[in-house]
Amino acid sequence: QKSFIFAVIYFILVFGIQHFMKERRPFNLRAPLVLWSFSLTLFSFIAAWRIWKQMTFLLLTKGFKQSVCSKSFYIHPVSKLWIYLFAMSKLVEMGDTLFIVLRKKKLIFVHWYHHLLTMIISWYGYKSMTIGMGWNAALNLVIHCATYSYYTVTAMGIRVPRSIAMLITTAQMVQMTGFVIINICIALWNDEKLCPISWPMFFISLGLYTTLLALFCNFFIKTYLSSTQKSKWN
Repeated sequence: QKSFIFAVIYFILVFGIQHFMKERRPFNLRAPLVLWSFSLTLFSFIAAWRIWKQMTFLLLTKGFKQSVCSKSFYIHPVSKLWIYLFAMSKLVEMGDTLFIVLRKKKLIFVHWYHHLLTMIISWYGYKSMTIGMGWNAALNLVIHCATYSYYTVTAMGIRVPRSIAMLITTAQMVQMTGFVIINICIALWNDEKLCPISWPMFFISLGLYTTLLALFCNFFIKTYLSSTQKSKWN
């Protein structure tokens, strides 16, 4: 319930500020944005290291299937803490959108849709001890290491090669593909004792990651491939 309350607040706040800023000059916010992005980069690196440590242990001792199906992440105190922090970070990351609207940058659908629903699904996943969340966190944090590093550098005014941005978007698409595959594996491995599935969570997460994959693919095509084609013809 709390996640839905925060989601509604986020939605109202973001579009309320965007409307408020229509006739006003954008804020610069360079220094706060650098600090914000760097802080999330640092968190992502530390959290990724801690969670991958547990993932590696599960992979080496129990294999891929149990690394997906195991609920040990929610039992071991260290991994439980980092999974909890990962879920909480989804709320913090919503601050990205505030920087966009306050600086009057273009707010695309995939941005706020992604932030809104990943927060809800992460909180619900942690609360219900959903299987597969270890991989969700592990992959997502690695991507965020790259993403927030990119944001930090660009916020500092340093020009980053276009190929880096393309690579990060590609990584996001690979991540979503991985999440879809893991969801399919969970459905195939469904077992009440060894690999218990929550069907509502399964359909919600599968729907989310499938739509995000489609949205990121669409973004990639429009942003990089379409512009490349146009530049060739001009």
